[in-house]
Amino acid sequence: MNGAHSLVHTLLKSGIDTCFANPGTSEMHFVAALDQIPGMDCVLGLQENVVTGMADGYWRIARKPACTLLHCGPGLANGLANLHNARRAHAGIVNIVGDQATYHRPHDAPLTADTEAMARTVSAWVRTSTRAEDVGRDAAAAVQAARSAPGQVATLVLPSDASWNEGGAVAEPLPVPAPGPLDPLAVDNAARVLRAAGRDTLILLADSAVRGPAQALAWRVAQATGATLLADFMNAHVERGRGRLPLERVPYVTDLAIKTLARFQHIVLVGAKPPVGFFAYPGKPSTQYAPEAQLHRLSRLDQDPTAALRALVEALNAPEAALPEAGPRPEPARGRPTPEGLAQTVAALMPEQAIVSDESVSFGRGFYQHTHAAPAHDWLHLAGGAIGDGLPVATGAAIAAKRQRRVISLQADGSAMYSLQSLWTQAREQLPCTTIILSNRKYNILIGEYAGVGAKPGDTAMRMLDLGNPDLDWVRLAGGMGVEAARAETLEQCADLLRASFARKGPFLIELMV
Repeated sequence: MNGAHSLVHTLLKSGIDTCFANPGTSEMHFVAALDQIPGMDCVLGLQENVVTGMADGYWRIARKPACTLLHCGPGLANGLANLHNARRAHAGIVNIVGDQATYHRPHDAPLTADTEAMARTVSAWVRTSTRAEDVGRDAAAAVQAARSAPGQVATLVLPSDASWNEGGAVAEPLPVPAPGPLDPLAVDNAARVLRAAGRDTLILLADSAVRGPAQALAWRVAQATGATLLADFMNAHVERGRGRLPLERVPYVTDLAIKTLARFQHIVLVGAKPPVGFFAYPGKPSTQYAPEAQLHRLSRLDQDPTAALRALVEALNAPEAALPEAGPRPEPARGRPTPEGLAQTVAALMPEQAIVSDESVSFGRGFYQHTHAAPAHDWLHLAGGAIGDGLPVATGAAIAAKRQRRVISLQADGSAMYSLQSLWTQAREQLPCTTIILSNRKYNILIGEYAGVGAKPGDTAMRMLDLGNPDLDWVRLAGGMGVEAARAETLEQCADLLRASFARKGPFLIELMV
């Protein structure tokens, strides 16, 4: 058995059955092993940032890692932006990065790079297998690292001779480390604060604390104490819609966030970090909470927030509390596209258990308040701020959902250009993905940021912030990737196209002129 065969057998034995790939020469023995050993679903991406973004989206829905197949240091480098987003999303991913043969590396061939150094910028675990005998063992360790709470990026660098040499051995799966134990003192302290100052206290939820069971427990605490609940602005995966808590987020805009948080004297952090601005601005603080506010950590990222909230409910003896009713499902909006109208239309028409991949950037910051009454769904956010993850995350999520759930991408046009090759994978795999391109033909968020530093863009600035001359034609771009598409200039047209797309098996793209 060669190293590549031991790698595939060990990955399958460890529960990894999906590989997002963009292979090269150094990985051909791994490709051969994937071809010869049944059980791995291999999905091709046409650019490595699509591959890594798909693996992120897959984890968010499947809650188990996929592996990626990347070609040498430059291939890993192409995928780094969405690995950054995956790290911030706490996604479990096993990267397999081919590399120069160990004896060839000293000759400094053109693709030779410091692959491990690149990997460490986004990975919690990095290792190079230099012998075929070690590959299976190292693969099992990589999967264990990826599954460690709350989910981690693990990168295994595989020199080509370790892949083709004989002597490989299949390794047994390693146990998944349990989440860190709860801190009883943290629970008691949070209970004390909430009893004394509940109405002046914010409970800030993040990571898995914004999913169903944790939401219900947090609501009981809030009802018993008068505390306020908010979600962190950056959450990878929020369970929303009917039967879930109508959570709002800390605002993105620094001034609004400071205003929102100003009244709280205490902030209980549940899987969250203290609120800070996305960027620094002249004359404005980095932190968004009141200077005198006291921070209290109920659970860290490596701990189970649901267990922590359950312990807090018990400490407070908080009674059962029904989640608030979301109200009637909205009707589709009419007229010119607006953020509120689009959110209302999507909420009115989305099927049950849809998945929303939201990279609407500036257009969609107010979508939440208009979509609470939608059917139960999963909402996936850009978690790390590096634009270009919306389409790949949607693609990986559709594969994780076994092609059984409709995935809706709310996608800004500028950021879609970073990874539009995702559409080709959606077409090849016939994925149930509906993409709404928010076509304003400019980097609108940057125009807002430009104004935020007190400047008005002139001709030179606008040439760097505007996407016109020539205009992007998303109907033709999608068609070139094999995805049928149409343009909508009103919300009525958008609604008609949404209904038609939801009846299809494969992907469809709507260019919404906003």
